[in-house]
Amino acid sequence: MKVGISTFVTDEGMLPAALAEAVEERGFDALFVAEHSHIPVRRETPYPLGGDLPRPYFRAADPFVALAAAATVTSRLLLGTGISLLVQRDVIHTAKQVSSVDVLSGGRVIFGVGVGWNREEMRDHGTDPRTRGALLDERILALKAIWTQDEAEFHGEYVDFAPMFQWPKPVSKPHPPVYIGGDSASAAARAGRLGDGWLPFAVRDPRQVEAQLEARPSGVPVTVTSASPDEELFAAYAEAGAERVTLALPVEPEARTLRRLDALAVFAARYE
Repeated sequence: MKVGISTFVTDEGMLPAALAEAVEERGFDALFVAEHSHIPVRRETPYPLGGDLPRPYFRAADPFVALAAAATVTSRLLLGTGISLLVQRDVIHTAKQVSSVDVLSGGRVIFGVGVGWNREEMRDHGTDPRTRGALLDERILALKAIWTQDEAEFHGEYVDFAPMFQWPKPVSKPHPPVYIGGDSASAAARAGRLGDGWLPFAVRDPRQVEAQLEARPSGVPVTVTSASPDEELFAAYAEAGAERVTLALPVEPEARTLRRLDALAVFAARYE
């Protein structure tokens, strides 16, 4: 089982190039970065994990800028979005951004996407939370068309564009793997229909792992994100056949981040 790192890149933590170098040097397989375009001042949607919304959500850097910086200083590290809020993004610009980072990195992008949870944030982008699942489906299909066709076009209920040219095309063939984020049965089903992988959050109790991964579509690899360094939890995911588990890395000053990465690397080495 592979072990990666999941984190936010913000203006209060390590810059992405230095962070990516440190993650790769310590032998981790992948770096996944989170996305929020903004946090509305007036928000009714509760934070899914309970309590106050953590500070990094307010200060997240653009994931593709961060991953482009990471791509230039690494050679093996997989570079993922965990997750990109595709329902809030222009699909044509996003296709170019993902392709560009894939070219810069030599084909090391994992494009994690999801429907998101912050309804006020979605609405600011003109997205109706009630139809975000259907919108996500169409945008995934539209992305794949742009990535794989020289004259791409798409005509759906929510996404519609006439034949277009767009380059660069991704290095990854047929396109960067699309991992579907989310813990729900609908997210797992979407991974089976439209994804190349499933990207659920780690559970806290090792006894819940088997039930969680029972929803995995047949043949679809699973990367479990934002886990704590718990031996029993990792053993349960390894036994259940997870492709990868990422360790949650909090946003801290550089010296503390490096010390924490050192400790996490010692833990991760047991699963190589």
